[in-house]
Amino acid sequence: MLNTIFTGIFEGTTGVAVPQFLGCLLVSLLIGLFFAWVYNRKNTSSQSFAVTLALLPAIVCVVIMMVNGNVGAGVAVAGAFSLVRFRSVPGTAKEIAMLFLAMGAGLITGMGYLGYGVLFALLLSGALVLFSNIKFEGKKRPVTKKTVKITIPEDLNYSEVFDDIFEKYTREYEVLSVKTTNMGSMFKLTYHVDMRDAKEEKEMIDELRCRNGNLEISVMKQEENIYEL
Repeated sequence: MLNTIFTGIFEGTTGVAVPQFLGCLLVSLLIGLFFAWVYNRKNTSSQSFAVTLALLPAIVCVVIMMVNGNVGAGVAVAGAFSLVRFRSVPGTAKEIAMLFLAMGAGLITGMGYLGYGVLFALLLSGALVLFSNIKFEGKKRPVTKKTVKITIPEDLNYSEVFDDIFEKYTREYEVLSVKTTNMGSMFKLTYHVDMRDAKEEKEMIDELRCRNGNLEISVMKQEENIYEL
């Protein structure tokens, strides 16, 4: 019984009959829907990504069937399809892995091994759920790189007014921008700083408040334009 389940339905045939085509396509769609359901159980994704994940196994399956089982040509064509849309769009490592899983399932079913395709989907989906519940992250370090915004009155010379404070509490600092506010009666300064010790943030703010006349000061995490992978 098991031997018949995991044999290829195209073995010994020269073409793809309509029942075989529809059977492979249906199994691929079911596998894609299963992948989308499993992924959305533990993750938040867009509607377009869920639909793509559900359809991708069927698309790859049809490509493989239409090249008559030539895996090299099929993978090249399917890879070209994926690169058209996803080569320049940022995504998480997990999303990229799910796309490869969907393509792998489509390749297996496209070769006619429906049993192996279903088994592959079940095993890899189980591994996804298991690994999603395991914390692989290391110990988080305190955030020391901050963006500091300081409001000062117009009569205060902003060029070096806070240098001694920043030299005391930071490894390095840089003025990003200076702009007027409140009808030109005040300046708003923006700095990028790297704190020596994240726990000394309040002490630094207290000294800055004494220097700027207790006007508005904001400290926030420095934005980094790095995509997750």
